[in-house]
Amino acid sequence: MMKLKAAIASVALAGSIAAVSTPAMARDTVNVVGSSTVYPFATVVAERFGRNTDFPTPKLESTGSGGGLKLFCAGIGTQHPDITNASRRMKKSEFELCQSNGVKEITEVKIGADGIVIANSKDAGKLDLSLKQVFLALAKEVPDPKGGDKLVANPYQKWSEIDSSLPNLEISVMGPPPTSGTRDAFVEIAMEGGCKTFDFIKAMPKKEMKSVCHSMREDGPFVEAGENDNLIVQRLAQDKDTLGIFGYSFLMENSSQIQAATIGGVEPTPETIADEDYPVARSLFFYIKNAHVGVVPGIKEYAEEFTTEGAWGDNGYLVDVGLIPNPRNTRMDVAKNVRNLKPMTGNEL
Repeated sequence: MMKLKAAIASVALAGSIAAVSTPAMARDTVNVVGSSTVYPFATVVAERFGRNTDFPTPKLESTGSGGGLKLFCAGIGTQHPDITNASRRMKKSEFELCQSNGVKEITEVKIGADGIVIANSKDAGKLDLSLKQVFLALAKEVPDPKGGDKLVANPYQKWSEIDSSLPNLEISVMGPPPTSGTRDAFVEIAMEGGCKTFDFIKAMPKKEMKSVCHSMREDGPFVEAGENDNLIVQRLAQDKDTLGIFGYSFLMENSSQIQAATIGGVEPTPETIADEDYPVARSLFFYIKNAHVGVVPGIKEYAEEFTTEGAWGDNGYLVDVGLIPNPRNTRMDVAKNVRNLKPMTGNEL
């Protein structure tokens, strides 16, 4: 009888959703899109969830954080995703897009931390880079090497041209595309961090400064590799002169083949990333579309599985695949928000 009541309630809610959205076939599988960095963690949870419960295994798609949020915020209805993963926090503009498309109630779930590494083959020399050197290697425009407060098209072709202590090798770096949260976080933390070491750029109006700091070069030394970080890892294993940019979890999974550069002398480790001593650390998230809970079965239950101590805790199974846990108090607060499906207000952003 209780199951029948639940089914009737589900049908009624589905009808109310259909009334405000394009008609779509009902489905019984949770749809998850978004970040390629969060994807491996979400996949592990989804597989366990499908194996250990009566719900179907959620369907996951790696679209990048920006692409996932665009799909998520497109509207209410089963033709739209239920959850989106993000390797950065939702932007205020994305929250406003959601609101304008009727996606009013969203629960934010901060799942842990990750570092962005710059790695190369273990057959190559290990690098120590500063954020300033990273900016000079990869920015579209840089301060004129001849001096003065002027920007010029990036002239650097070799690492040794930036600093004589660096290898006499062509600059060759593979990294994520603009739709990726890893790219967003990299330009926000690493590129901007290096860019602001130049006083005249730091003094620019904020919009102009961000344009300079966040624009990656397009003349060859930096290559966008798509959303599949495994392709970057494969390339590094084959080409010892190329570097790659991706999340720490991919470094852990492939530590027999590749190694990370230290940044400012700091090695990326779970401890340095959790403490934010490592200069390129960031938080990871997923977002729940609350209106779909009770319509598509298993959404809340999947989110609750993700936020159990057995999954994301200090000794949880996600630690084994590279997740760096939130502090315990943060985990308790976030798990409570998931249980209550606490909606965001937008003021958090």
